[in-house]
Amino acid sequence: MNLKVETYSGAKLHEQPRRFYWQGKWQEVKEVLDRWQTPEYLCFRVRADNGREYVLRWQPETDVWELSAV
Repeated sequence: MNLKVETYSGAKLHEQPRRFYWQGKWQEVKEVLDRWQTPEYLCFRVRADNGREYVLRWQPETDVWELSAV
């Protein structure tokens, strides 16, 4: 699923997600629980303000964000 994600970018692009647009509204990221990188993706497991956990994945090659619920 493609989605809009707003991130903090400091020394690196997309260092930390701040919020994402899903199901017609913005979900604020309250906590980054984990982060990792694969050859294809930069991944974040986050807890949103609705209390649910999600995995946000960014593919640098296509500049596309994806989301999956945990």
